[in-house]
Amino acid sequence: MTITHTYRSFADKNPSRIAIQTESEHITYRDWNRLVTQTANWLRTQPNVPKRVAILLPNSLAFLQLFAGAAAAGCTAVPIDTRWSAAECGERLAVSGADFVVASSLFKNKLTDSLTPVVWLEDCMAHIAEASADPAPAVDPELPFYMGFTSGSTGKPKAFTRSHRSWVESFQCTETDFSVSSNDKVLIPGTLMSSHFLYGAVSTLYLGGTVCLLKKFIPAQTKEWFTQKSISVLYTVPTMTDALANIHAFPDSSVTIISSGADWPAASKEKLAAKWPHLKLYDFYGTSELSFVAYLSPEDSKRKPHSAGRPFHNVRIEIRSAAGDLCQPGEIGKIFVKSPMKFSGYVNSRTPDQSEWMTVDDMGYVDEEGFLYIAGRENGMIVYGGLNIFPEEVERVLLSCPEVEKAAVAGIPDEYWGEIAAAVICGNTDAKKLKAWCRHKLASYKIPKKWVFTDCIPETNSGKIARSSVKKWLRGMVD
Repeated sequence: MTITHTYRSFADKNPSRIAIQTESEHITYRDWNRLVTQTANWLRTQPNVPKRVAILLPNSLAFLQLFAGAAAAGCTAVPIDTRWSAAECGERLAVSGADFVVASSLFKNKLTDSLTPVVWLEDCMAHIAEASADPAPAVDPELPFYMGFTSGSTGKPKAFTRSHRSWVESFQCTETDFSVSSNDKVLIPGTLMSSHFLYGAVSTLYLGGTVCLLKKFIPAQTKEWFTQKSISVLYTVPTMTDALANIHAFPDSSVTIISSGADWPAASKEKLAAKWPHLKLYDFYGTSELSFVAYLSPEDSKRKPHSAGRPFHNVRIEIRSAAGDLCQPGEIGKIFVKSPMKFSGYVNSRTPDQSEWMTVDDMGYVDEEGFLYIAGRENGMIVYGGLNIFPEEVERVLLSCPEVEKAAVAGIPDEYWGEIAAAVICGNTDAKKLKAWCRHKLASYKIPKKWVFTDCIPETNSGKIARSSVKKWLRGMVD
């Protein structure tokens, strides 16, 4: 099965159901199936049938049409971020090996450094409208359909691909573990360049629900859509959730919140649940390479607020020591995952063995019930006089302080200790108060030795801390 194979069935059974609703247009499943099929047939009839098609468009129905159409044609879709500079776009396009890029003329200036052929959106849509609507030939589910770029929190972004099979397996998690169905109206307020929001839209279409797509995240507008569109599911990241909570955006009706992309502090979830008890809060841990790994249900969140959750129904987790032995519950080691949802591999790199265990070098432990706890990234670990400090653990403690809005922790060189932990803080507090706060929750050696207060902490497009930028900035202060 492929990510688009259910469209025809929904077009036959529920032709008038709305597939996608944007701020300016909507489309039924009958017309959605036709458009995707025409797009696939147009691609298949090109003189040189493309293998990879780049997309340089904002959030829109056209973006999803080209993405799904490329997948239905057996091509790999390569979303290009409209926020990237011309140099970044040129670099990503070169890495992708795209045969051409479909772009809006609004972004001509983004393509000045690219050698990739361009097809302008207006011309593309005119050709697609003339293409056949006959069903396209079947596509091998093992083929890659999506090329993304890692967020680059620890360095330069890398390109990776995913197969149809990997996402279809993930769709079963959305249906089984998150209880999302064809009856849902799913709000996607974030950029489709983020795999979290792109997945939210594509999985909803696969399951036969309605995608409510915003051009960009505006809290007040998101609040309006909750009431006007009877939203039942929201894909979000913690910073968005906090922004919505600040303006009391959530409705009185039940809404399923599916959050990922960054660590969601337990204190924030507890406040949200206390104020809006009818919300169903799902937080999950996953990576570009592994896809879904573990999730925290609304019920589990009350019992184990600091956990990343239990493994998804089709995932197995092992914690291994440096020697490769299985760790005991509560013992920190490297997280290994066995899953049918793993990526196909990095571009221009060896394809991983899909049948075996895989790690992205995250460290953590499981408790007696099998719930996963994330300590941090092995390559982000701070070695302080031979003792290991995980920045993520310290950040979680700092973020639990009511006066802290954002926090980032990184290691900086020290002649005596080797490395010391430095904290960058956004908030209305000071180092003395934060040291006292940390003493109650952390071992003394984990408390940051240097404190920097600022109005802005660098973040990636997906809302994670841009650790490489934070580290570079901090180290520049001590050089």
